[in-house]
Amino acid sequence: MQELFGVVVVWSVLMTGVSFFCLIRLGRYRRQIRHMVEELSMMQQEDTDHRLSSCCRAGRMQEVILLLNQIVGRYRSERVLLRRENRAYRESITSISHDIRTPLTSAKGYLQMLSEGTLSDPASVNKCREYIASVERRVDDVTDLLNQLFEYTRIEAGSMAFSMERINLTNLFADTVSMFYDDFVKKGCEPVVDIPQTPCYVLADRHALVRIIENLIHNALVHGTGDYRLALLKQDDAVCLCVSNRTDSIEESDLDRIFERFYTTDVSRTHKATGLGLAIVRQFAEHMNGRVEASLEGGIFSISVKCSSCISRTDSVDCNKNS
Repeated sequence: MQELFGVVVVWSVLMTGVSFFCLIRLGRYRRQIRHMVEELSMMQQEDTDHRLSSCCRAGRMQEVILLLNQIVGRYRSERVLLRRENRAYRESITSISHDIRTPLTSAKGYLQMLSEGTLSDPASVNKCREYIASVERRVDDVTDLLNQLFEYTRIEAGSMAFSMERINLTNLFADTVSMFYDDFVKKGCEPVVDIPQTPCYVLADRHALVRIIENLIHNALVHGTGDYRLALLKQDDAVCLCVSNRTDSIEESDLDRIFERFYTTDVSRTHKATGLGLAIVRQFAEHMNGRVEASLEGGIFSISVKCSSCISRTDSVDCNKNS
């Protein structure tokens, strides 16, 4: 009987100890959870970099805190990225609004002058013709901007189909370059054109290739100040479209963002740049498994596009050397 009583006493003491230990652990858990709730409430109300902390040792709560801090850190990073993208979006909308409003306002002014003028003498007729030509140029500017917006939107949305075919890039490059002859004449300069004697065949979309060449040359005409060079280079299995020119509107710091949509330098804004031409070049090149690069050396700005089927990942093409 005494032995049984002793067992009961020992068991009671043991259970009491276990219960006391559990109460202590429970109290720690409750204290830690209350502490975490207070910190989370503060973090929710304030824009702070505060991280969850431990106020006492409570089992595996340290692992929970570490995991929550990782989740909070990822949330903060995404929030920062979202804010940056929202800011870029607002800037883009402002830029587009400016690009559309400016030529339309100018065109409206010329139309008002036309409506107020008379055609009673030859001088007035000539002046009206000048006004009409100015209105047409402004309308063309808006049309080009809207076309670029539409094209870029289709690319990003994945709704533009690419018809891949074997293309003689040598002929296509020469034909497209010849279309800009008058533009270079108006600038009072003649570009150096390097085209290989042998055909360069690539697997690509014809429309996309033409747009790439057109946008690269147009960008050079808008931002360039001389030393124009248009080249189609071939080295082993790589074919590289290269357009270079001297410029005073692009700096080294612009290279990382030069292919972003709507990105324009402060100087290029005065040239009525939309910031979409090079973005379209990159999108087209990447959709055809190509790649595009920009460089600035000694005041010479160069853009090179390597075409898809002829790309060799280990080849290196120097766009500043003659083929």
